[in-house]
Amino acid sequence: MMNNKMEGGNTMDKLKTVKIKDKDYVMVNERIKYFRENNDGSILTELVSNVDGACVFKASIIIDGQIKATGYAREKDGDGFINKTSYIENCETSAIGRALGNFGIGIDTSVASYEEVANAVKQQNVPTKTPKITTVQIKKIKELVDDVPAMLTYYKIVKIEDMTGVQADEVINRKNS
Repeated sequence: MMNNKMEGGNTMDKLKTVKIKDKDYVMVNERIKYFRENNDGSILTELVSNVDGACVFKASIIIDGQIKATGYAREKDGDGFINKTSYIENCETSAIGRALGNFGIGIDTSVASYEEVANAVKQQNVPTKTPKITTVQIKKIKELVDDVPAMLTYYKIVKIEDMTGVQADEVINRKNS
């Protein structure tokens, strides 16, 4: 028989939360602890795929032999600090957090867990590794390229200034060869 003490109650006031951008988020370990204390069930994880350094996990919440909720997560090797060494483990944890959120634990403000949101915020703050085009490159391209509109269409950009430094080097090297 299901022992689900959380039904009809607010789990957020029973779980520790962490603030990110003025919103409360529940960490996955808190969701797991709450689930274990309040339910007779299990959490089953499955590595769905791991191809080219990107993995997908599925987590299922099972009570009385029935799947009550699922959650999926995808992580890429090297994306962010944790994923440089532990992207598979991080992915499994994220899938568990989403499954527990879909089950109703710790979701008063968001299904996303603290870890998911913190990682997303960190990814948004990561400076782009693609160098911007320089004024020297812009001048050189204007000198070398006869059909600038065709080049812009090829790179799917509106103006030369939208090019990356790598794209500019590519055009310049091609024209100089």
